[in-house]
Amino acid sequence: GSPGARDGREELRHSPEPCTKMTMRLRRSHSNSQFVDSYICRICSRGDEDDKLLLCDGCDDNYHIFCLLPPLPEIPKGIWRCPKCVMAECKRPPEAFGFEQATREYTLQSFGEMADAFKADYFNMPVHMVPTELVEKEFWRLVNSIEEDVTVEYGADIHSKEFGSGFPVRDGKRRLSPEEEEYAGSGWNLNVMPVLQQSVLCHINADISGMKVPWLYVGMVFSAFCWHIEDHWSYSINYLHWGEPKTWYGVPSFAAEHLEEVMKKLTPELFESQPDLLHQLVTLMNPNTLMAHGVPVVRTNQCAGEFVITFPRAYHSGFNQGYNFAEAVNFCTADWLPAGRQCIEHYRRLRRYCVFSHEELICKMAASPEKLDLNLAAAVHKEMFVLVQEERKLRKALLEKGITEAEREAFELLPDDERQCDKCKTTCFLSALACYDCPQGLVCLYHMDDLCKCPRSKQYLRYRYTLDELPAMLHKLKVRAESFDTWANKVRIALEVEDGRKRTLEELRALESEARERKFPENELLHRLKGCLGQAERCVSEALGLISSQETGVPAPALTVEELRAFLEQMNQLPCVMHQIGDVQALLERVEAFQAEARAALDVPPPAPGTLQELLERGARLGVEVPEGRRLERQLAQAAWLEEVTATLRSPRARVPLPVMRGLIQAGRTVAPSPAVDVAMAELQELLTIAQRWEEKAQMCLEARQKHPPATLAAIIKEAENIPALLPNIQALKEALAKARAWIADVEEIQNGDHYPCLDDLEGLVAVGRDLPVRLEELRQLEVQVGTAHSWRDKASRTFLKKNSCYTLLEVLCPCADAGSDSSKRLKWRQEPGLYRLDAESLGLSAQDLRDPGAVIVAFKEGEQKEKEGMLRLRHANAQKAAPPLPGPGPPSCVCGQPAGPGMLQCQLCRDWFHGSCVAWPRLGAQKPSPAWWEWDAKFLCPLCQRSGKIRVLGVLWGI
Repeated sequence: GSPGARDGREELRHSPEPCTKMTMRLRRSHSNSQFVDSYICRICSRGDEDDKLLLCDGCDDNYHIFCLLPPLPEIPKGIWRCPKCVMAECKRPPEAFGFEQATREYTLQSFGEMADAFKADYFNMPVHMVPTELVEKEFWRLVNSIEEDVTVEYGADIHSKEFGSGFPVRDGKRRLSPEEEEYAGSGWNLNVMPVLQQSVLCHINADISGMKVPWLYVGMVFSAFCWHIEDHWSYSINYLHWGEPKTWYGVPSFAAEHLEEVMKKLTPELFESQPDLLHQLVTLMNPNTLMAHGVPVVRTNQCAGEFVITFPRAYHSGFNQGYNFAEAVNFCTADWLPAGRQCIEHYRRLRRYCVFSHEELICKMAASPEKLDLNLAAAVHKEMFVLVQEERKLRKALLEKGITEAEREAFELLPDDERQCDKCKTTCFLSALACYDCPQGLVCLYHMDDLCKCPRSKQYLRYRYTLDELPAMLHKLKVRAESFDTWANKVRIALEVEDGRKRTLEELRALESEARERKFPENELLHRLKGCLGQAERCVSEALGLISSQETGVPAPALTVEELRAFLEQMNQLPCVMHQIGDVQALLERVEAFQAEARAALDVPPPAPGTLQELLERGARLGVEVPEGRRLERQLAQAAWLEEVTATLRSPRARVPLPVMRGLIQAGRTVAPSPAVDVAMAELQELLTIAQRWEEKAQMCLEARQKHPPATLAAIIKEAENIPALLPNIQALKEALAKARAWIADVEEIQNGDHYPCLDDLEGLVAVGRDLPVRLEELRQLEVQVGTAHSWRDKASRTFLKKNSCYTLLEVLCPCADAGSDSSKRLKWRQEPGLYRLDAESLGLSAQDLRDPGAVIVAFKEGEQKEKEGMLRLRHANAQKAAPPLPGPGPPSCVCGQPAGPGMLQCQLCRDWFHGSCVAWPRLGAQKPSPAWWEWDAKFLCPLCQRSGKIRVLGVLWGI
């Protein structure tokens, strides 16, 4: 092939021609050798001048450009077909241009698995790692390519009423959670947005699928939505619930006609066969191509959780980056109404069917103006005015043509296909032209000449409203639209009091209620009105609280005098009548009178506490804080404190405790200073200092190691008696001195008595004397006497008592009055040694008798006689005792109470037998070697008979 032809094919690959099928099944290049040999002209059958050979894009035949009729001056750019292919194309019947419908059905899960697998295989990487820029570049490469065939599937325009919405819906099928309830009623819920009060579409009863009812879109990579604008040029909103991004391209509404012109220019043959091609969502064109022809294009990537909104007549297209799920719906606001009317005119020129009747929508809103939002009412009024003017003009033209017959028709009750204009397909509502002889025919008044060929007398007007009813509807709209101005004027007059008359609260509430009922928008006047009402209601509430507290005595939050004056001024400044102003004014006058009386009382020194208290009580009942009240409180606190100090210090009987004195000083620091307060504080402080000094001195006397004699303590106590304060340490010192004097008296009584003192008594006196914080001269004498007694007793015990003896010293020294009692001997063996409680019992003496030497001598004499008698009886009994018991079972022996055994010892005195292990063996003296027990010369005495050891006479003499 010639270089020129190859250059032409290369340029064709980047041709600006749009790809109009999502399934891009385009022809493939034939590059095998048989076609290389056939590069010859089909007309002249020569292959020379190959730079002027032109290759047909339909059949691949070659033609010299100079052999064609008419000849071509140069190789054409873009797609070129030979005359034979053009003839064949012209003979083919026209076929629909658009997307193919898939035959396979998917679940959401199976479609997602297919979509992710396709994208991962196509890009040879995980789906989440494919950059959006790479997908976008590849998408437009495929669109522009004429050699590759890629097929993708798109779940588009799925009805949410049938398959469910991605948003929570209150359909009663399941119970919603609290969070879902919040979203179910949100205005951003696409099921709610089209029917909001500010939305025009809420006035259309029919569920227009895709406009009032959301559509669902399940996409995969490369699935696209072509260049289009919304039906009736409405707004659209798209929400991406989840999945990979969606890439959008948009063109502003002012460039819509420019885009259409560029597309018609680049693809004229498509628009010749289908003038409304752009309304069929089947045309893609590279945004770069549009921008190259001066069309402004913007782009964005919509991610999950984001909304995309398109404006009226804003062309948009795009494609999906991968598997995702989106939901979209249309909505119309008040500013859309002019665009909607222009859209109907555009549809009329294109002879395109309408989704709904624009005239019907306007008239339906005009019929109930009180239900309209204020801004919407104003917009509907403007549209209705244009509509009425145009209808007047059309009906006038109809009359001029001689058509006078008319019938009222409720067009809204007819199906849309029975009230469409035969010429332009517009859905009629206000009026239409019909023929009695051609009942199937119907045209709008714009095409009154295209109904039929019948005479004008056979034609008649079918109308919905008369020309008198339409202005009435227009007037109601005007009243609704202008109601805000009327209301605003009344509010302005009321708030500014322009007519000199203050309104009542009821009148202001009526204005606020009117704004709420008529759904006026938020504005500055409404905010001022609400603020004024709020202030007035708060003032009324506070005023009633002040007045009721005066009447009932129930305390209310107190105001200062300045606040009361400001409150009264605020009430006077409000633009409304308030009946409580007189009561507040009277209260202010009473407060001012009280202030004057309080100042007069405070100026007379010193004010009486009773007078101050009475004034304070009256001021408290006012419920207003006055500066004089603070002064009254301070003066009353001073007087009360001074009275308390005087009563405390001048009391002739009671002494002031130190805590009370400290409390008075602490309270004195809180009262307001004055000369009287300063004098009293100085007196209290001096008294407290002196008292603390004497307390410290007494504490030193009580705790000092070097004790003081009673005379010194008595002098300290006498001097402290002159202080009018209750001193705990002085009192403790006084009690110690009294105990010391009592102790001295006890010592003198014992020492000067008729009998010898008991050791226990002396020890008790010593213990008490040592604990007293007083230096006692007699204590040293008693300690010496007790020490001497203890020394004598220890020597006597060592002399007369055996080691571990069960007898006390008194029992050893006293006669054994119970010598004949065996049970007593056994009992003594088992008792603990050193028990002195039996001393008096053995002699039959009481504690008092032990202190009488005469009684003790008589008792000793009687004890000796009893001992002799007992010894005789015991000797006779012992002589009758049997031989040594035999080992083995038998009556108990020994002090342990066990049967006899080997090695038994017999007491020489009581003749009882004892185990050798239970008693101490007798001493054998200096015999060596020790003889056997039967050779012993010593006498064995049991522990019960041997009361004491052998006593040396010298030891007795020296010990005594």
